[in-house]
Amino acid sequence: MPTQAVILVGGLGTRLGDRTRLVPKPMLDIGGRPFLDTLIDEIVRYGVFDEILLLAGHKAEIVETHYAAASRGQARIVVSRETEPLGTGGALVHARDLLHERFLLLNGDSLFDFNLLDLIARSQRGRVHMALRDGVVGDRYGRVVLEGDVVRDFIAPGAGATGPVNAGIYVVDKSVLADIATLPASLEQDVFPGLVKSGALRGTAYRGYFIDIGVPDDFARADRELREKLRRPAVFFDRDGVLNHDSGYTFETHKLEWIEGAREAVKAVNDAGYFAFVITNQSGVARGYYEEHHVVALHRWMADQMALVGAHIDAFEYCPDHPDGTVANYCRTSDRRKPAPGMINDLAQRFPIDMTRSMVIGDKDSDMGAAQAAGLAGHLFEGGNLEAFVKQRLIPTGNA
Repeated sequence: MPTQAVILVGGLGTRLGDRTRLVPKPMLDIGGRPFLDTLIDEIVRYGVFDEILLLAGHKAEIVETHYAAASRGQARIVVSRETEPLGTGGALVHARDLLHERFLLLNGDSLFDFNLLDLIARSQRGRVHMALRDGVVGDRYGRVVLEGDVVRDFIAPGAGATGPVNAGIYVVDKSVLADIATLPASLEQDVFPGLVKSGALRGTAYRGYFIDIGVPDDFARADRELREKLRRPAVFFDRDGVLNHDSGYTFETHKLEWIEGAREAVKAVNDAGYFAFVITNQSGVARGYYEEHHVVALHRWMADQMALVGAHIDAFEYCPDHPDGTVANYCRTSDRRKPAPGMINDLAQRFPIDMTRSMVIGDKDSDMGAAQAAGLAGHLFEGGNLEAFVKQRLIPTGNA
């Protein structure tokens, strides 16, 4: 499982004219903030990346200053600076010593809203596995010819071809750097053709919101619509009794037993373009049965297990308090403890959630009470296959 995301932010952005003369293209404001900040936030919410490496070139000092000693969530941000333009392949060669053996690579001037972990889960074969955008109309982009998941050819823009386009997101094996003999070098022009010949280039097509800010019309469109496009409905999952069997104050990984279809249900939520959250009462902390770090460790383990099937939780929220607790620090009434809606409301402050299309899935009256208090639909799960239960209630978002 790659834990490093690498973003190419070194291009000159000449098609945007004076906008990029003094500012690198990914650092331009889109929707009121640097586009690169939005891209990083989208990467971080998957919860599997512990490092984001920015490959900077043009006006690199702006990138270095903005992200100096920065981190987002659990991911630290590192900047590698080119002294001269080396192309997309050359940027990787220049940063060779900083790269993990396998990493996620993204263009810094485009955003594709699909389930990144699905791509990672599928990328077990091939030295590079591409994310492709299906359903693109027009001749601006070249097209990719697939046979199954094997890339067989590239067709240049303007040829009138149909088929998916390269979305600029890849899972890359570091060994491809050995294929780059001279610099500057382009991944697309100098590396990918050789991988096609050897059958080592794979691809998977996805639907989802896609925007490339590299030309003035799309730059303006992104500025108008990006913030609203990233506003999405959410599924708020209770934990014990919904994702895992409720065996009574669960806090040890070896005792957690998944509900049938639980991880697949979370993936279905991810694939449909929803946020996925966990909201769980954990009064075992207040009662002295375990401590908060045990809850955090269990959630980290659950996230790792979900990632194996291409699923992720955007945030785990828990309430350790109970008015009858025996641990003084947690012996209290909390508006985060269900049926109060505090955990839901806190998440709504941190994430761009479309509350009108969101829902709570729980197995207790307290879950339904929290849903009602937050003004959300509540669905009572009484057992069976959670994936089937969830899929019956998902409505396509338009981003999936």
